[in-house]
Amino acid sequence: MTARFDKSKLPSRHVTEGPARAPHRSYLYAMGLTREQIHQPLVGVASAWNEAAPCNISLMRQAQAVKKGVASAGGTPREFCTITVTDGIAMGHQGMKSSLVSREVIADSVELTMRGHCYDALVGLAGCDKSLPGMMMAMVRLNVPSIFIYGGTILPGNFRGREITVQDMFEAVGKHSVGEISSEDLDEMEQVACPSAGACGAQFTANTMATVSEAIGLALPYSAGAPAPYEIRDRFSMAAGQMIMDLIAKNIRPRDIVTRRALENAAVVVAASGGSTNAALHLPAIAHECGIKFDLFDVAEIFKRTPYIADLKPGGKYVAKDMFEVGGIPLMMKTLLDHGFLHGDCLTVTGRTIAENLASVKWNDLQDVVYPANKPLTVTGGVVGLKGNLAPEGAIVKVAGMPAEKQRFRGPARVFDTEEKCFEAVTKRNYKEGDVLVIRYEGPKGGPGMREMLATTASLYGQGMGDKVALITDGRFSGATRGFCVGHVGPEAAVGGPIALLRDGDMIVLDAIDGILSVELSDEELAERRKSWKPRETEFGSGTIWKYAQTVGCARDGAVTHPGAAKEVSIYADV
Repeated sequence: MTARFDKSKLPSRHVTEGPARAPHRSYLYAMGLTREQIHQPLVGVASAWNEAAPCNISLMRQAQAVKKGVASAGGTPREFCTITVTDGIAMGHQGMKSSLVSREVIADSVELTMRGHCYDALVGLAGCDKSLPGMMMAMVRLNVPSIFIYGGTILPGNFRGREITVQDMFEAVGKHSVGEISSEDLDEMEQVACPSAGACGAQFTANTMATVSEAIGLALPYSAGAPAPYEIRDRFSMAAGQMIMDLIAKNIRPRDIVTRRALENAAVVVAASGGSTNAALHLPAIAHECGIKFDLFDVAEIFKRTPYIADLKPGGKYVAKDMFEVGGIPLMMKTLLDHGFLHGDCLTVTGRTIAENLASVKWNDLQDVVYPANKPLTVTGGVVGLKGNLAPEGAIVKVAGMPAEKQRFRGPARVFDTEEKCFEAVTKRNYKEGDVLVIRYEGPKGGPGMREMLATTASLYGQGMGDKVALITDGRFSGATRGFCVGHVGPEAAVGGPIALLRDGDMIVLDAIDGILSVELSDEELAERRKSWKPRETEFGSGTIWKYAQTVGCARDGAVTHPGAAKEVSIYADV
């Protein structure tokens, strides 16, 4: 063990030091470790690897590079895996109820593995949507030195000379339903849409939270933008393994990095990149693990004052690979910093501040993926918070790429109590132009699990109706969703929120410019309807999803399932 590590202050001393730990050390010898390795700091290398989807498939390879980095810098890496539920495959059926629940399971399972084996630090690798916030939640909860690594984005597909993403596939289903494309075209398209390892290619939830990982300070600069197939990913992974040893030596911990100002930086890059509305769920959850109050309204306030500057799909022209190749996330962050939208004094895992990390970044005039922050695509962010008598606890909508004249909508409600019922109506074209489709009882508690509605919204676009109707839900939307689609409506229907009281024909007003979501009903009428409302039973009476429904809180606070750092008595890092 090198002199710079004082093992007497590290958690692993409980399993490696002193005569009483001889049985514990015997297990470590059984796995081929040497005496020197046993008495070095033990670094957990947590990977959300699985064979469910391309977003996760390259994580194990990258984990090996992390381990080499740890070993080269005087540490002993210990690799373990956690689960992932991949939204693209879970989408559009009951499997999506597992998705948000998996975020909690990921955070909990990483915590339990770290606690059980007394690891001193954590390098976490994640690929699909919920595994990113889940891994970051575990880092700040444990508060041992930690570095986050994104598995990387997928390369764009090519369909007859046109670049496509999985978003085009979901929208193609709608086109197929109205005869706009043939079954043969659909078959050809599905074979070329996803040509490599990596997470969904545009500024959907995975790439949004990857962008957050750099802005919040938990990931190395540039590391989150590199596509999964690029060999540079292994270099970033090895560098993270080496850097984690410096963080142990300097005792730089996640809660030194993830402060209120860092969370504000994270919200800024979400809005500036036209990112996923799911970030408004995940940022409060990460804050909760630090004991910081940072809810949907705090996030929305930052969105409101942030310019939209990255021309990324689904609302724009480019994919994540394109932004990486013209300068990456640091290019976007540098112009935001230069024009006063970021806090430059926030610490990062490099041991330097955001401003210090970005000091040598030069603006690239030979690109149009990212616009200067003083000459944005639009002066307000790509994501907007809403509030009104239909959403007292708030709601969220992505407006990136949506013309200002389309950001106000008024229409009669078409009410559905599940996503399946709404999807069936859309498939049969049993709705009218100007309708506001309402999908309720899909919130965190009522779903349970707060499903995403991409199958429905993509079908609407495929039918050419994406900008002719609106949709609101107490569930979520995929980062690939576009159009006037409002999610996270709270309180949710399951607890008697106003969305539970809606009836077909009620006039709903959506206004993304002034931040309003309301129904044209008096308080007296809503109160009268509430008298006859009864809670709706879910189909889960046992199991993990039932257990989640018993403890999950509201979307406004991140749909979290435990009291968080505000109530903690001790921190794992100090055991």
